[in-house]
Amino acid sequence: MPETTEPTRLTFAIISHPDAGKTTITEKILLFGGAIHTAGAVKSGKNLRSTVSDFMAMEKERGISISTSVMGFNYRGRRFNLLDTPGHADFSEDTYRTLTAVDSALMVIDSVKGVEERTRQLCEIARMRATPIMTFMNKLDREGKDPVELLDETERELDLKVSPLSWPIGQGSEFKGVYSLRTGRIVLFKPHQTQDFPELVIEDIGDPKLDQAVGEHLARKLREEMELVRGVHPEFRVEDYLSGRVTPVFFGSALNNFGVQELIDALAEMAPAPLPKPTVEGGLIDPDFKEMSGFVFKIHANLDPRHRDRVAYFRICSGKFERNEMYYHTGTGKSFRSSNPTAFMAQNRDIIDVAYPGDIIGFHDTGTLKIGDTLTQGAKFRFKGIPRFAPQIFRIILNTDPLKSKQFQKGLEQLAEEGVVQLFIRPQTNQRILGVVGQLQLEVVQYRLEHEYGASCKYEPVDFTTACWITCPDAKKLDTFLQRFSSRIVFDKDERPVFLAENRWVLDRTLKDFPEIKGYATSDLEDPRNSLR
Repeated sequence: MPETTEPTRLTFAIISHPDAGKTTITEKILLFGGAIHTAGAVKSGKNLRSTVSDFMAMEKERGISISTSVMGFNYRGRRFNLLDTPGHADFSEDTYRTLTAVDSALMVIDSVKGVEERTRQLCEIARMRATPIMTFMNKLDREGKDPVELLDETERELDLKVSPLSWPIGQGSEFKGVYSLRTGRIVLFKPHQTQDFPELVIEDIGDPKLDQAVGEHLARKLREEMELVRGVHPEFRVEDYLSGRVTPVFFGSALNNFGVQELIDALAEMAPAPLPKPTVEGGLIDPDFKEMSGFVFKIHANLDPRHRDRVAYFRICSGKFERNEMYYHTGTGKSFRSSNPTAFMAQNRDIIDVAYPGDIIGFHDTGTLKIGDTLTQGAKFRFKGIPRFAPQIFRIILNTDPLKSKQFQKGLEQLAEEGVVQLFIRPQTNQRILGVVGQLQLEVVQYRLEHEYGASCKYEPVDFTTACWITCPDAKKLDTFLQRFSSRIVFDKDERPVFLAENRWVLDRTLKDFPEIKGYATSDLEDPRNSLR
């Protein structure tokens, strides 16, 4: 790391299936970390106080996270950079982009429902990058699956070794607190407190005080379960967690503050410092590299609707970033300078003078920066790109108010740059076709066009459900293919051809019939793993 008295950065994302309690635990981490003094609760979109991290109006109305938000605070000698990601599967690309910008992840699992589909998808993405994952089994204050069963299910469904570092005492209405396998301490809590004030701390699992405090039945059950856990699960090693091979597991209830202190302390002690990041050229850029470097992983227009601003989220990978310094945009070869870079607390932003590896800062930008762009102090390398995935739903989008054509065009372009949707153009008709993962993205576009840009739109269906990016080393053969399938060809924002198909069988059959044409499942055409054959 560069010479600095600044605390080491801990940059991590929180991931989960919808309704597992991800946003609630985000706020409790902020609460226990001293970043906020009062936490709100998300309750079916009807909460009186919306959560700190869900700042967009639509998020407040629905009680869901639509966009990744960034929150920073200091705790126990470390700078926490916490990214709360969308839980809803329709916004999986925003979550994927976020995972490229962090060094570890906190996975939240609903102990009542166990491992769910979205959890599997997100865990797989994290494991592909060998991202260290810490796990919090939430909602132990409700009647749910047995803790031993939850551990077995996690290993089986996620193909990830588990190592419990805390354990619940009772469950549901009998939930009394947590036992720390790390310290050997038992902490009993009173429910619904706004801070972590333990009712009683017991230093030894064999202490008779435990039987008096929780009852002989729960005390005996805890001791028996600890013998089983120690016999089945090997002793925890931090290096196994940092390599992504093992996930340490904590139990608790975010809503009632059970187990949160143990979790945040473990993050402060064990979560990785900033890690090296891969480049297109094949090397790794270490945080100790003396020159500043970093990449844009997210664009958000109208973060503050009153000012119609556009903010680029920038992850610093090496060196020291300084305000008003001139940097090099490796994609365009042009210079870039920011006079008002900002640090985040959800929608609140403060101008900063310096930032260090692991920090997430925001640039006010008029369109110069795009997702995946690299900035350096002059070195000519690019961090590995952030690919877009083939959509599953396609719609023609039409402007319904000719008097608002400029607002419609601007809004659509900015939302596409953010990655809210993918925008494709049909060359023959100049039709705009949106590609999304889920229906909710289409609703977000309509909502934001109306409320942020004063424009309105409607959709028309098209008979396509899958797509792939296509290339061919022979330009003439590619042109022949494009002409033959002109009704199925659209171009993405980078003017690369994309083939649309009614289903996967049609796509595979077409590629088989034209072996000279290469199809890719993502926009990353440099990675052979994305090739469809």
